[in-house]
Amino acid sequence: MIETPSGLRTVCWDLPDDLAMIGKTRRLVGVVLAGWGLADLADDAILVVGELLANAVTYGEPPIRLSLWAAPDRFCIRVTDHGPDQPRRLDLGLDAVHGRGLSIVAALAHENGVTRPATGPGKTLWACWRLPTYNPTRTPTNT
Repeated sequence: MIETPSGLRTVCWDLPDDLAMIGKTRRLVGVVLAGWGLADLADDAILVVGELLANAVTYGEPPIRLSLWAAPDRFCIRVTDHGPDQPRRLDLGLDAVHGRGLSIVAALAHENGVTRPATGPGKTLWACWRLPTYNPTRTPTNT
């Protein structure tokens, strides 16, 4: 884990192309978020990590990389794989069992998207949350 003088914290893992690693990785993300003081965000972030990793393993190609970073005002998750296909949200019926991952990510994160490298295959799916910022000069108001 890295922390810069500006308060940016980062962690990154290269992961095996195996659905079995998702549970362990979700637990690691929970530990990192607790250590960063972001436990309130953990449930949503862990669910998003699971969805993005499942998408990378199922539809992408290795290598797969998960990175988390937190600035004082923002927390972001990035999952990169090297598959050529662009992810897409599916128009599903009520009885569909699979295919809702990107819709779940969009519902939980404040922002999300996909970036592609300038050259070569692959993509990075990302999700970000705005964090409340601490202002030491602000005085609490009584209501």
